[in-house]
Amino acid sequence: MKVLIINCGSSSLKYQLIDSDSEQVLAKGLCERIGIDGRLVYQKAGLDKEISDLAMPTHKEAIQFVLNALTNEKTGAIKDLKEIEAVGHRVVHGGEKFACSVVINDEVIDMVKECSDLAPLHNPANLIGINVCAELMPGVPNVGVFDTAFHQTMPKKAYIYGLPYEYYEKYGIRRYGFHGTSHSFVSKEMAAFLGLDLNNSKEIICHLGNGASISAVLNGKCVDTSMGLTPLEGLVMGTRSGSLDPAILEYIGKKEGLDAEGVLNVLNKKSGVFGISGGLSSDFRDLGEAAEKGNELAELALEVFAYTVAKYIGSYAAAMNGVDAIAFTAGIGENDPVTRKRIVSYLGYLGITLDEEANSKRGDNIVISTSDSKVKVCVVPTNEELAICRDTVALISGN
Repeated sequence: MKVLIINCGSSSLKYQLIDSDSEQVLAKGLCERIGIDGRLVYQKAGLDKEISDLAMPTHKEAIQFVLNALTNEKTGAIKDLKEIEAVGHRVVHGGEKFACSVVINDEVIDMVKECSDLAPLHNPANLIGINVCAELMPGVPNVGVFDTAFHQTMPKKAYIYGLPYEYYEKYGIRRYGFHGTSHSFVSKEMAAFLGLDLNNSKEIICHLGNGASISAVLNGKCVDTSMGLTPLEGLVMGTRSGSLDPAILEYIGKKEGLDAEGVLNVLNKKSGVFGISGGLSSDFRDLGEAAEKGNELAELALEVFAYTVAKYIGSYAAAMNGVDAIAFTAGIGENDPVTRKRIVSYLGYLGITLDEEANSKRGDNIVISTSDSKVKVCVVPTNEELAICRDTVALISGN
């Protein structure tokens, strides 16, 4: 089965065409600057990228250009759109309504709309992608895969905030968590890689990228996660502050003359390692190079990040009364051995020793802890598109 994976943002669209039988990516790319001018990036497997400037006033034109590229006579990955048997969509927020992926119908669309208050920048864009695909490929089933779904197994004690309970009842204010598709995929991959019984295991998944989150996975189900009502809570990230004293919002607002929106803009876009480093960069490669040259703020930013990750690992080991394995994944988790080393240096109390040689490698699944470590530490590449593909096929085929 050939499955088209769509990830719509407010002004961008990422896509992959996957052969579910072989799980090979046939083509991939993205549309940028939708509503501004428009650019299509397309790459068929085995060929170089093609970049085209094309007018994309809306997502409809963007998706049409993607479909045109996929069926192009010279470099198309398929000959006819009829070869696409299903479309899998990333949907950011499913609230409490969705604990798993679903085939999309009118009722699902209405429920996703109801969750838009919780993700005003993302859910409307996700819905546009769903509606456009339904219009341009009538009869082809669409499946919604939710960032929040994997975390819906959290017990109430993990997701309720210390606020008046009526706010949860009236407004749904609680911890939801994000990156769920990645956490789900990596927890299953690591269990299979290590030969663990997923249904009798304790895993901690560290999804570390510009946006970063950690989850505690007990017996294959999420029991806690670091992001909250929004992706702002939890770890110090690229430009996001992560968790902090909420009174800081009022304090900064008064001192800087900012309203709530202005303060949230600081916390989302000007904070994290970018802010700590004095605005140097949110890219860990830049920070690493600067730290090596003696930049104290760059070094501090990296230290704060590693320390925060280590604290969450410790708290989740406590929450599960132990841990069997820890995974590093996503851009930083997979590609930054220095940051991994910084984090693991805090984990000696778990009986973990870093294998320096293994930690220096990149690629497929790798165990980076020594053979005598009591807890296995791994690098496990994430693949959210493949996870969406698998869920889509399972729902369409009835498995």
